[in-house]
Amino acid sequence: MNDLLQTPPRRAPRTWCLLGRKAGDNAQVMALAGALGWPWEERHIVAHPWELLPHLALGVTLAGIDRGASSRLEPPWPELVLTAGRRNEPVARWLRRQSGGATRLVHLGRPWAPPGSWDLVVTTPQYFLPAAPNIRHNTLPLCDLGAEALAAAGEALAPQLASLPRPWIAVLVGGDSGKYVYTAAKGQRLGALAERLAATNEGSLLVMGSPRTPPAALDALAGELRRPGLVHHWGEGQNPYRGALALADAFVVSGESMSMLAEAQTRGRPVYIFDPGDGATPWWRLPHGWRYKPLSHRLAMRFAPQRMRRDIGCIQAALVASGAAQWLDEASASAPLPAAVAANDGVCAAELAASAAAVRALFQGG
Repeated sequence: MNDLLQTPPRRAPRTWCLLGRKAGDNAQVMALAGALGWPWEERHIVAHPWELLPHLALGVTLAGIDRGASSRLEPPWPELVLTAGRRNEPVARWLRRQSGGATRLVHLGRPWAPPGSWDLVVTTPQYFLPAAPNIRHNTLPLCDLGAEALAAAGEALAPQLASLPRPWIAVLVGGDSGKYVYTAAKGQRLGALAERLAATNEGSLLVMGSPRTPPAALDALAGELRRPGLVHHWGEGQNPYRGALALADAFVVSGESMSMLAEAQTRGRPVYIFDPGDGATPWWRLPHGWRYKPLSHRLAMRFAPQRMRRDIGCIQAALVASGAAQWLDEASASAPLPAAVAANDGVCAAELAASAAAVRALFQGG
């Protein structure tokens, strides 16, 4: 593997990163691109709301994307495409067709197209993909916070936090995903538990919304806070997320966001996982259980092939079992913060390097 890292191809392949609306997917794609050490170009893809229909019916097509709002897709065609997320899959496969099959495709996460459609798939335990020569299994989503950039973000945020009592507890809020629906009631519950954790430790909260966070849920969360702190709504001013990653003394992370969990647990500080589920209440008794996303997720988990299923509990359980995280509940919120935990940045760095080596291997001898 080290030989692969040290033996790049004679000329770096022309590399495109397909970026979509999900920040977590984009972060993984760019982390892998950066680890390759090759020049790369961004191509932003904007999908129509109805993109699933042509995707399922046609597969290799641009019919589901808004070509006017997306980046231009024109020759010279890329020799390598890095992508993540269902919406970008047809675009990646279309690009390979335009290149006459010469473009190598790397997908992060769980592809909807058969795994054999890809030169390499880099995946994680919540997806039930088989063992195969073109599938690499990692323990967590890829992340590369960048030490220098993270330190600079911390320095920029520090003046805003100077008057806030420590410990600073960052609350990283996700949103709707699969069977999870972030209702106002869940935001209220998260706010109450986070407030108790801050009060128990006489600290303050740094609340970070994300692009997926419903405003009603974040407002309900903020309504539970009594101690001084910071609440950031996505899209309002400069995003302090990376600064909070740099400076926080502990993290509370939405359990449905694998990328946020991956980034928080690299910091060597206590991590609490908030469960955004519905407890023991049967889903059919919940109005939000009949929404499109949770309903389609349940149908997929029941009827779809195993490779199309997802269980994020696999990663949550592994983090808790290893001591890298604990659940946020009444008991943990009422206890002092634990001592610093062992950072998993070494594991993440090793998996990122190995994933990059697997991509380089696609071009060895080419």
